Amino acid sequence: MSSILNSILNNVIKHPPLVGGLVRNASLLRKAFSPFYLFTFLLLAGCAKMGQPDGGWYDETPPRVIGESPADQATGVNSKKVTIYFDEFIKMDNPTENVVVSPPQLEAPEIKTEGKKISVKLQDSLRANTTYTIDFSNSISDNNEGNPLGNYTYTFSTDDHIDTMQVAGYVIDAQNLEPVQGILVGLYDNLNDTAFTKTPMLRVSRTDDKGHFSIKGVRNGQYRVFALKDADNNYMFNAKSEEIAFDPNTYSTSCHPDIRQDTIWSDSLHIKDIEQVPYMHFFPDDIVLRAFTEEQTDRYFQKADRTEADHFTLYFTYGDTELPKITGLNFNADSAFIVEPSVNTDTITYWLRDTALVNQDTLEVQLDYRATDSTGVLRAQTDTLEILSKQPYEKRMKAKQDAFEKWQKQQEKNKKKGRPVETSMADDQLKPEYRIASSIDPDQTPLIVMPAPIASIDTSKIHLYLKVDSTWNPIPFQIGESPSVPRTYQIIGEWRPGCQYSLETDSMAFTSIYGLVSAPSKQGFKVPGEDEYNVFPVNVNGFNGKRIVVQLLNQSGKLVKSQSSDNGSVVFQWVKPGMYYLSMFVDENKNDRWDTGDYASGRQPEAVYYYNEPVERKAKWDDALNWDPTKLPLNVQKPSKLKKQTSSTKKRIQNRNADRARRLGIQYDPKVDQ
Repeated sequence: MSSILNSILNNVIKHPPLVGGLVRNASLLRKAFSPFYLFTFLLLAGCAKMGQPDGGWYDETPPRVIGESPADQATGVNSKKVTIYFDEFIKMDNPTENVVVSPPQLEAPEIKTEGKKISVKLQDSLRANTTYTIDFSNSISDNNEGNPLGNYTYTFSTDDHIDTMQVAGYVIDAQNLEPVQGILVGLYDNLNDTAFTKTPMLRVSRTDDKGHFSIKGVRNGQYRVFALKDADNNYMFNAKSEEIAFDPNTYSTSCHPDIRQDTIWSDSLHIKDIEQVPYMHFFPDDIVLRAFTEEQTDRYFQKADRTEADHFTLYFTYGDTELPKITGLNFNADSAFIVEPSVNTDTITYWLRDTALVNQDTLEVQLDYRATDSTGVLRAQTDTLEILSKQPYEKRMKAKQDAFEKWQKQQEKNKKKGRPVETSMADDQLKPEYRIASSIDPDQTPLIVMPAPIASIDTSKIHLYLKVDSTWNPIPFQIGESPSVPRTYQIIGEWRPGCQYSLETDSMAFTSIYGLVSAPSKQGFKVPGEDEYNVFPVNVNGFNGKRIVVQLLNQSGKLVKSQSSDNGSVVFQWVKPGMYYLSMFVDENKNDRWDTGDYASGRQPEAVYYYNEPVERKAKWDDALNWDPTKLPLNVQKPSKLKKQTSSTKKRIQNRNADRARRLGIQYDPKVDQ
């Protein structure tokens, strides 16, 4: 058996496609050559020799172009149809999205896959003296194994020469530095700001899954660069809902000979050689565009929603300093509501005070509010609405009756089995949500969230105790509603490290506007000792005098703590041991939140930066981190573990290897291909 095993291993190393690249995974090999899997492997290999499709040799070679009509790089072309021939059957992945023709075509080209060829028929008229590029990106692959023909671009010219300059770079999300995939990037030789909103882009490309773009076939000259999620396919920015990126700089094209290193592999494990390959290096190649969507400032009414019978919500696209006026058409709206506007007043909730209104399935109202007209000015607007309850009265009454009958049956069962029997069904209760973890930090605030507006709070029935030795002693505290979140109450107290607390509420401590009262509650929690924390000072270089907001993130990228500073230094207190990440943004308007950009005023979104490595913090540490946010380009700052955009190439490799493992009957670990 050992000789057979050695023979198989030698053949695997010589011919890695035999097991579809699984030699990269040592754990898979060990399992593959257990007696059972060895038999399976030999059986599949034997089938492969007979030409069976499910167990044979794997083709890892991408399709190869063997001809074009007109020829690639042809000049003086007057045909609008292009045909490209391959050495095997091919397929295309979503050509409408992935294939980009430049100059941009206002009428979409017709793209067809036919066996071993692709045909592209342009619908727009050909422009004189123009270089055309058809960028297929990674959309072409072979029909069987899905091996992609990477970054293939076909070029022809209606002139007597080919324009060969290129402009390249990256597009990232301005708010979180994620690569933006599939966004158009275009050039303008008209350097005026109005060009982006009045004329189509001159030449275009589309970003890949890493946010990278390369605009080819560019004539030597000066250009401005823009990115656009083009909702209406007109290749210009004319809707605030379209995601955009703009760069105020002007770029001049250039190129010079350069050398790159190419790695040559003898197999999937061993490097055969590293070659020095000469190539033409085109500039600029490092443009970074920060994409954003402008804030929707046009105000109009969207919808009314009454998910629960006791309240309804009005949704607007933007807020207003004046709240809407509601006139009841089939009820008296005077003093009928408790009104809860959101912080931005774009969402307004109306709680019905009267239970008779709660039980009324349809509320007919006249809604008077302000909406922007075509010039962007707020004007008075009146709508008539029927607000329907999604929990009709009859349905709710049936649910109550069902609950009562269920309770009756339970009491009958209790009586038969000699268990205690309740004489009456318990009344509905107010059920506060106590957002108090079993362990809190000294700078955290316990919260109580109410399911409905509160009519009264009896503070004499709310108690906070501190455990001293074995005795629970009452201590002072304050309770108050959050200024920004309706129906959310904060428990303000002194939370000492190493101490235990108990928040206890008696029956009827809280009473809702519907007369429901809360049940007794006891919430115990503790504060870890000082020795279980560390202090984390962060010194941000180059931003002294600017307001910055530095954010401490956990390993999932969620916010743990946030600190603002005007001198470039922050100190995070009460940090638990662990691995963390850092991000920050420049708070230009000092409102303590990130703000998007605006093209008309030339305002870029507020700058965001990431510290590109994880930071370990241990108990009792107090050493400072010095951070220069501008040291690295923005497109490489965000740590890979925090990126949500996964490479489609990586997905393709994982899917292919998972399929091969399935065919071999062995387990596959996708971490191997990361």
